[in-house]
Amino acid sequence: MEFFRKLIWTIFHLSPDHLNNFTAYIGPHNLYIVVFIIMFAETGLVVTPVLPGDSLLFVLGAIGANADSPINLPLVAVLLIVAAVLGDAVNYWIGYRIGPKVFSRENSRLLNKKHLMRAQEFYEKYGGKTIILARFVPIVRTFAPFVAGIGKMGYARFALYNVVGAVAWVLICIVAGYYFGRIEFVQKRFELVIVAIVVISVLPAVIHVMKARKRGGDALVEAGTIGEHDR
Repeated sequence: MEFFRKLIWTIFHLSPDHLNNFTAYIGPHNLYIVVFIIMFAETGLVVTPVLPGDSLLFVLGAIGANADSPINLPLVAVLLIVAAVLGDAVNYWIGYRIGPKVFSRENSRLLNKKHLMRAQEFYEKYGGKTIILARFVPIVRTFAPFVAGIGKMGYARFALYNVVGAVAWVLICIVAGYYFGRIEFVQKRFELVIVAIVVISVLPAVIHVMKARKRGGDALVEAGTIGEHDR
């Protein structure tokens, strides 16, 4: 129980100091196992999207920048790339297998075959871009492979984007932590930096939604104008 208490506390108070203390408690080799499981669950299970992703990678990079670091940063990077790839693959197959059952109700407003077909069309058109870019957006990266599986996106195509996205995401976040984590300003305000990382990660999705709503509103106005002209 003490292990899980410390683990949960560390996850929700993530910083180099706290993660170093947790590493001292369980040992570096056990830390590799723990971060592997966290990364796999965050990307592979739709029920655990709140687990740290970007922030965990950034903190690991910051820890690895120290000469007396208890972890082997290249090894961690490789392990987490593997975890991210496996997580998305499992998430895809869960969506692929349960999709027909979930979307079997014709009269459901949310879970119906029309939505399934729209998801399939969306991923056929934007699949690659979606899978890669979703890696950098919290919550979205957990659901993107699930919906890709439900939409029956071709697995060979999905696997390619999965690997490219995982490598880019893990390396960019770890390298960012490695270089920026050594800056004194960042070290003194690490909690704020973590919050900023989350906000910046979510911002593109928010902007996209706002633009989509604006386009939808403009389309309604245009349709209303055209309707008035037709009278």
